[in-house]
Amino acid sequence: MSLQPETLDAPDRPAGTAAWWRTAVVYQVYPRSFADSTGDGVGDLPGVTARLDHLADLGVDGLWLSPMYVSPMADGGYDVADYRDVDPLFGTLADVDELVARAHERGLRVVLDLVPNHTSDEHAWFRAALAAGPGSPERARYLFRDGRGERGEQPPNDWRSVFGGEAWTRVTEPDGTPGQWYLHLFDSRQPDLDWTSAEVREEFHAVLRYWLDRGVDGFRIDVAHGLAKAEGLPDHGRDHDLLDAGREDAPTHLAPMWDQEGVHEVYRGWRRVADAYGDRVLIAEAWVQPPERLARYLRPDELHLAFAFAFLDTPWRAGDLRAAVTAALATTGAVGAPATWVLSNHDVVRHTTRLALPVDARRPIGIRATDPQPDEALGLRRGRAASLLMLALPGAAYLYQGEELGLPEHTALPDEVRQDPAFFREQGRVAGRDGCRVPLPWEAGAPGLGFSPSGRTWLPQPESFARFAADAQRGVAGSTLELYRAALRLRRELGLGAGRLAWAEGFGADVVAAHVTAPDGAPVLVVANLGPEPVALPPGARVLLASGALDEAGRVPQDVTAWVSVG
Repeated sequence: MSLQPETLDAPDRPAGTAAWWRTAVVYQVYPRSFADSTGDGVGDLPGVTARLDHLADLGVDGLWLSPMYVSPMADGGYDVADYRDVDPLFGTLADVDELVARAHERGLRVVLDLVPNHTSDEHAWFRAALAAGPGSPERARYLFRDGRGERGEQPPNDWRSVFGGEAWTRVTEPDGTPGQWYLHLFDSRQPDLDWTSAEVREEFHAVLRYWLDRGVDGFRIDVAHGLAKAEGLPDHGRDHDLLDAGREDAPTHLAPMWDQEGVHEVYRGWRRVADAYGDRVLIAEAWVQPPERLARYLRPDELHLAFAFAFLDTPWRAGDLRAAVTAALATTGAVGAPATWVLSNHDVVRHTTRLALPVDARRPIGIRATDPQPDEALGLRRGRAASLLMLALPGAAYLYQGEELGLPEHTALPDEVRQDPAFFREQGRVAGRDGCRVPLPWEAGAPGLGFSPSGRTWLPQPESFARFAADAQRGVAGSTLELYRAALRLRRELGLGAGRLAWAEGFGADVVAAHVTAPDGAPVLVVANLGPEPVALPPGARVLLASGALDEAGRVPQDVTAWVSVG
């Protein structure tokens, strides 16, 4: 698949449709850490509703809610025990309805997280499977298999959990004897469903309709490249972890548990359900390589969007960034879909911290106090520049809560407060993902920084969060919050999300420079300088917005991105 960079377009919208999702900027809310209304130290749905004005004022088009379903919280809610109800930790179904209604009043779409690869071990289906025994219809909903060895004492194959350790757990049968094994590609409390089961497929169609009937605008699909497994569950022959997903040197479909052909029939069914409700969206979390494989999820009868994770993982080098943007636009454009940009989420080290790490370092699974500590000022400078570059690109963009504040990773969480199962299954060899999930700072002088009326927070906030608080930045010229507000306003006014990108000539190798032109607008020159030498702008250029101050000569200094009017 190839496309000349000078013709990189956001594909035209289908005739007669609003297609809001093609250019939308959507804000990810991790409910536990967004805002707590009750004082128990855990964020909840009324807390989200109470802060909707922050999102409307920011200028986003919608919000994506990480799971708020009934869950024992073994994996932060990504272990679902009931897909049709809200965990009391977060509120009630009435709170969901209220949130959706109030969001829609503000012009904000609401996207839910859906977790189809696995359920919780407390799901009624899994409890029934344990009670029913081998060969039962209840076990056919999951991937139960007999073990290897004379007495079935060895796992059915060599697959490993993404969170570390074996991907199989042996059960005790109803008669008290050691029995079959069940597959869990993640934690042992997250048994994988068997998507060859018609009952599983029908159940998720019903779940989709249940929430669409309640007025939600779409779904982000967790582990979208999972679900289908290679027939016979053959040995894999290698280990893998959270960082293996989507690596360029690891074609995903060659692993028997990822990116198998069967996922596409699943999503064709989901697309038929979604299309019956009008302008809804289905978004894939699919860590897939090579890019041509990702494009297959975005064919016209499958999913609408898929995150450009290769862009998130790109080193802070101009050439690498240009290549990542070119590849993402080419990949999605080949099937008529827009690119979907993202820099941070609940699973990765925040980009304002990650970009301060050595350029060639492998992205870590969290950072601990005993690890080398990134330069906070450098990370914020690069993070702001990266964000401004991303928000100029054609397509959709997804923000992670707190990035509009420039929030860094908590890199010194005590091990005793960690909750990520990856930390425990890896026996502390990785820090895990808790550092990017710390409750948000809303008010610099309040207990718990305004996250909770009691001052309690389920994870401790570092003292440094006070200077990133929303009230300390609101209305302050040059603050990261005001930078995001200005960028989102200009992005909409200039039509950049629907624009066409053409790489600009005449800039050095350390510069990412492109013209982005809306269908009916003048070109905007985007200049991101990653090199040490300041970059001069064209004569007569007018700076619309910059991630940092230009120098005395009006040049773009290192680690700064500028949007420039040249028309």
